[in-house]
Amino acid sequence: MSGIRKEIQQQRPFPTKPEEALVSLLRTVAVISAPIEDVLRKHDLTATQYNVLRILRGAGDSGWSCKEIGERLVQREPDITRLLGRLEKRGLISRKRDPGDRRSVRSRITARGLALLETLHPVLSQWAAQWFQRIQETDIQRLLGILDEIRASTPSVPVENDDG
Repeated sequence: MSGIRKEIQQQRPFPTKPEEALVSLLRTVAVISAPIEDVLRKHDLTATQYNVLRILRGAGDSGWSCKEIGERLVQREPDITRLLGRLEKRGLISRKRDPGDRRSVRSRITARGLALLETLHPVLSQWAAQWFQRIQETDIQRLLGILDEIRASTPSVPVENDDG
């Protein structure tokens, strides 16, 4: 019996290996996400808010627009403007109209946001090292390539229309 079948106590084999791999991947994401979300919650952050702070740290002084932030998010977020508003209210980011394009608002991470990332980084970095400690670097590189291939072959899923 495979590891994922034992872990989720599934008696029957999966219909196909790709289905087994998908369930195993989803379970792995859930197992890894739980402690990360717990730590972030202690700092009153969601995983997406943490991701935005990291994105804005990488933007430097020029910052990025909502669209540019949205393109870089790990997980899609339907209301980036509201998310940015919550981070701004906490003093973790600042937002200003772009002088070159008055329709665009640029977001930048603040010193307070950078300090929060510095607090969180050692814990998350330690976990990443721990989770991958028994895996050879060449296997990690292979895994990254496989994950790239999966994302590249994922078809766009149409949004369901509730108009009837």
